[in-house]
Amino acid sequence: MVVVQEADFDAAALHAALRERAGPGAGAIVTFTGYVRDFSAEQATETLFLDHYPGMCERELQDIGDQAMRRWRVIDFVIVHRVGALSRNAQIVFVGAASAHRGDAFRACEYIIDALKTRAPFWKRETLAGGRSFWVEQRQSDHDRTQSWDAGGSASSKETP
Repeated sequence: MVVVQEADFDAAALHAALRERAGPGAGAIVTFTGYVRDFSAEQATETLFLDHYPGMCERELQDIGDQAMRRWRVIDFVIVHRVGALSRNAQIVFVGAASAHRGDAFRACEYIIDALKTRAPFWKRETLAGGRSFWVEQRQSDHDRTQSWDAGGSASSKETP
């Protein structure tokens, strides 16, 4: 399931729906919920505005999820990504992967979030508390993580700020 929407989401309801769709063969469900955080060290983030390329964005997210299903024994997945103006600490993305075994679910969930950060056509404009606004550039570390998956390995467990 792939959804791009302005409205907030209920992570518990998404988890429950994924569990229902996955059925009794799912021994593990791994989820990730991302939040709007301060991107700038200068001052607090006031809002993050996300724009996307409708249609193309959903197709790319579906392709990322389908790739995870082919790479690991994933029964089902869900990706919900918000667009529009979001305040600091608002939920921005939910990813879930269901599998018979935890290892496949963990790897698939991590792969999906890494890949969507670099492949999905989203554009982010941050507005700081002082009023300054700018487009958020893709980080090299995000690009490198996605490349490590595409090279057939797994992403490094080292998280960068």
